[in-house]
Amino acid sequence: MAGTMGTEATAQKLPESGGRKLLDVNNIEVVYNDIVQVLRGVSLSVKEGDIVSLLGTNGAGKTTTLRAISGLLKPENGHIRSGYIHFDDNDITNVLGTKVVLHGAVMVPEGRRVFKHLSVEENIRAGSTTRKDGSKAVRADMAKMYELFPRLKDIPNRMAGYCSGGEQQMIAIARALLASPKMLMLDEPSLGLAPLLVKEIFENIRLINQEMGTTILVVEQNAKIALGMSTYSYIMESGKIVLEGPSKELRNNPDVKEFYMGVTQGGGRKSFKDVKSYKRRKRWM
Repeated sequence: MAGTMGTEATAQKLPESGGRKLLDVNNIEVVYNDIVQVLRGVSLSVKEGDIVSLLGTNGAGKTTTLRAISGLLKPENGHIRSGYIHFDDNDITNVLGTKVVLHGAVMVPEGRRVFKHLSVEENIRAGSTTRKDGSKAVRADMAKMYELFPRLKDIPNRMAGYCSGGEQQMIAIARALLASPKMLMLDEPSLGLAPLLVKEIFENIRLINQEMGTTILVVEQNAKIALGMSTYSYIMESGKIVLEGPSKELRNNPDVKEFYMGVTQGGGRKSFKDVKSYKRRKRWM
């Protein structure tokens, strides 16, 4: 892992646009059971050093996109039927997840999945099983995790199943970081968390990017916070990318404000009855 941890004002700055293309997803179609098509020609890229957000409503295909990149489609009878995925100049199209991790792309699944009967420290250390750089490096990175997530430093021996939702999310992220990823993928990190914890988690994500030099791809429904911390963003609907651009520009897009941030032109919240005109009124549809 590159860099050192810190808690200075750098956490407030947006990341600079990255350099070379680390991830290249090109026109992929994903089907389940050879029948159900979920993704329809999805293309996206992530540059090294960037934070990229993938936004959309439930069922848009965001999680399936992460599973396709992570090599986690096969256990659910899914596969990439066409297109390709390249990561760090390696073709990882339909490659199993264990090999994708070895290439340096690691996913934190939705739902704060921890080993409930293992301690906090045992959970985090489990992420280092694929590493070959020795126990000294692993211990150093364990110490970094406790600096990044000070809440966990006070409870290393607590069973993970007895930790709060926020603590479990921190455990899951720390465990993924112990694999020393080049790119960290996060699926709905804010789901089910209180607003103060959401803010803390996303500040941690920002530090992971800026202080550790880890590229981030985050799937999130909270458009406001995701657009506020990312460099570039994609919006998905019905298995397709319908809008993309620099996050700063999308934050000011009136359609994005209305349909993903709940802000109408009059400055109020969008009411449920207005959702019926959702597709008809979007200019990109």
